[in-house]
Amino acid sequence: MKRLVIKIGSNILASAERGLNTERLHALTKDIAGVVDLGYNVVIVSSGAVAAGLKKLGLKEKPKDIKLKQAAAAIGQSSLMWAYEQNFAGFHKKVAQVLLTKDDITNRQRYINAKNTLFTLLSYDVIPVINENDPVAVDEIKFGDNDMLAALVASLVEADMLIILSDVEGLYTKNPAYKDAELIGCIDEITSDIEKIAGSEGSGVSTGGMYSKVLAAKQANSHGIPVVIMSGKKSGLLARFIHGEKIGTYFKPKTQRLSSKKGWIAYGVKSKGALYLDDGAVNALATQGKSLLPSGILKIEGYFEVGDYVRCVTKEGKKVAKGLTNYSSNDLEKIKGRKTSEIEKVLGYKYSDEVIHRNNLVVV
Repeated sequence: MKRLVIKIGSNILASAERGLNTERLHALTKDIAGVVDLGYNVVIVSSGAVAAGLKKLGLKEKPKDIKLKQAAAAIGQSSLMWAYEQNFAGFHKKVAQVLLTKDDITNRQRYINAKNTLFTLLSYDVIPVINENDPVAVDEIKFGDNDMLAALVASLVEADMLIILSDVEGLYTKNPAYKDAELIGCIDEITSDIEKIAGSEGSGVSTGGMYSKVLAAKQANSHGIPVVIMSGKKSGLLARFIHGEKIGTYFKPKTQRLSSKKGWIAYGVKSKGALYLDDGAVNALATQGKSLLPSGILKIEGYFEVGDYVRCVTKEGKKVAKGLTNYSSNDLEKIKGRKTSEIEKVLGYKYSDEVIHRNNLVVV
């Protein structure tokens, strides 16, 4: 491992009653600085801005009003970054603030710009501190929570490990409030049963709970990135983990790693429509590594243009793949079910034999 993404939850860093937990933040920056001194690149995805802002506004819980929440994020983000700046300076480390919205990921040019900026910062031994740009984000461009943002950032920077620091030790067999709950040390594959164990309840201040962390781990694993969920409330755990000690819950990655581009296709960009495929086309995509041809398309759903991303689904609607289409929805209505030799005759032109080329397609 050489490049780590470390996600720090809001419950670790701040609360509405106390604001920023300066002691815990100092301990975390000390631990992370020690990891950097071992020769690792570190990217931080940090929550805590909203919780830090609530204290300044005199609020004791996260407001439901979006404008008030965004105001809390705006006032809290400056405090959060100042705290990181001051603490890391004490360990002779430089930091940089990077605020993202989902638009920065779904737009390919902005995605590449963000990637280049982060790699440049790392080349100058600067620690990027990333957060969602809450003061300007609306539902359409929100990640949902910083766990999913951390998974996307891990893919963006081609990380070797995603470490999610939580307010619990890891994933337990049941709610850790129960005495017979046991910590799960290693998970080979995130199944529906594992997702059910994680539950879906979040805390009053953070956006997501253990469920969102497990979903983030599932996404990162599909990129070939291993994930560990561990406590962020105990000092010294990061160094012990880096040196090989078994800490928290480890999620094994898929053996075949998605390229950065295909990872972006799978998770970074929103589909504009769907193509319903016959069994032969499904088999060709899922097991034979083939491109999608018009002959295998049964039905078109949605409106999209050339270059948009669409879902490929079975006759029953189960998702099979996602990719960039060479033809608009209007053109595909005319050539669906036809052979490639008929495309030019029907449309009067032909962009390509393939509706979606294999290089622009990800099996999901």
